[in-house]
Amino acid sequence: MTNLLIRGGRVIDPANAIDGALDIEIVHGRISRVGRDLQAGDGFEVVDASGCIVTPGWIDAHVHLRDPGLTYKEDLQSGADAAAAGGFTRMCCMPNTNPPLDTAERVADIVTRGSVTGIHIHPIGTISVARAGLEIAPLREMAAAGAVGFSDDGDSTKSEAVMREALCLSAELNLPIMVHCEDPEMIQGGSMHRGDVSAELGDPGIPAEAEESYIERDLRLAEETGGWLHVLHVSTERGIKLVEAARARGVRCTAEVMPHHLLLTDEWVAGRKRFAGEQEAVGSGPSPDSSAKVNPPLRPESDALGLLKAVQRGAFDFVATDHAPHAERDKPAELRGAAFGMSGLELALPSMARLIERGDLDWPQVVELFTSAPARTLGLPGGTLAVGESADVTVIDPTKEWVVSADTLRTRSANTPLLGLTMRGRAVLTICEGEVRHDERA
Repeated sequence: MTNLLIRGGRVIDPANAIDGALDIEIVHGRISRVGRDLQAGDGFEVVDASGCIVTPGWIDAHVHLRDPGLTYKEDLQSGADAAAAGGFTRMCCMPNTNPPLDTAERVADIVTRGSVTGIHIHPIGTISVARAGLEIAPLREMAAAGAVGFSDDGDSTKSEAVMREALCLSAELNLPIMVHCEDPEMIQGGSMHRGDVSAELGDPGIPAEAEESYIERDLRLAEETGGWLHVLHVSTERGIKLVEAARARGVRCTAEVMPHHLLLTDEWVAGRKRFAGEQEAVGSGPSPDSSAKVNPPLRPESDALGLLKAVQRGAFDFVATDHAPHAERDKPAELRGAAFGMSGLELALPSMARLIERGDLDWPQVVELFTSAPARTLGLPGGTLAVGESADVTVIDPTKEWVVSADTLRTRSANTPLLGLTMRGRAVLTICEGEVRHDERA
């Protein structure tokens, strides 16, 4: 294990209220010193971080690694490689695999196999058996095996009785019930947000009410039980306002938002590539563009800007990616036949950097949303550069320009509507437990 001295960068560590020009010393895989003008000892590798931002290793609390059963899309190792390339040293993987993570044995398998990928991987167990929404899964046993939360993500849990029981157990286990909110009766075969663009493309569309009605349902059940509800990938302005109102009533509720719901709109499904809040288009694509098909769907610009305002006022507990890799065969041009989801692990950092360059957010805010905030919210290790802690460190070049392509992405499935675009901001060095896991320094 190499001892490192990271010198000359802007160190941002929100957990310890640090933002300044400092050096970081790493010895035997742990942070040993943080200070100014540190001198390297014998045998140290010196990393010149001039012009870069040095942060705790980023945490993605919502990814799909497709392992077991769908590893042609992604597996634990390819997902870990993509995470490292995106600046992430820790991630939580969703249980909609084949078979789903609905037993202690399957959860333990992810813990065991994830431990040798070079990145920290935390499994999330299902809420219900087989994710069918009708019978509660063995939450206590899965928690003992290493599950950090429970979700039927990809679907809402159908049975209110199951949700009620799960929320009661969440209070006992102090682990979140992480809900995908969508009324299946209101989808009607839609592939995108129901509105003017879906009408233009001849798609039935998915109304915002499908998401919001189930947010209301699950908030009601959380209020009745006193359980911990975590609302996944909120995509509408009204959705986060429902969460805020519930919190004001004393409901234990946390929530996350995704970069693509802050920056992309339903216009991207029609091939019109203009970031929300910007006047100039950045390109055009096929119409429809199945790479922009995601669930919950990209919403109109008013929702994207409303969600951004919610981030600015601190309404979201953290930001995550919902990294959802799909092979090319799963994303045919025909919209209805395409799978929902887009790749996100390597695109979160430049997406958030775009919001920073526009002046909508700043680096300390973004670093907190991806480091100390998810660690604090979900009780995860990491998210800090405190002396004595594991040396999970991300070094970011905020000015590095790169073209999004299958060649520049490490994920097994490069399904994103950002393909071909020049993005700005990149993790140039990712260190996990003192080991360099990604190195893109010039």
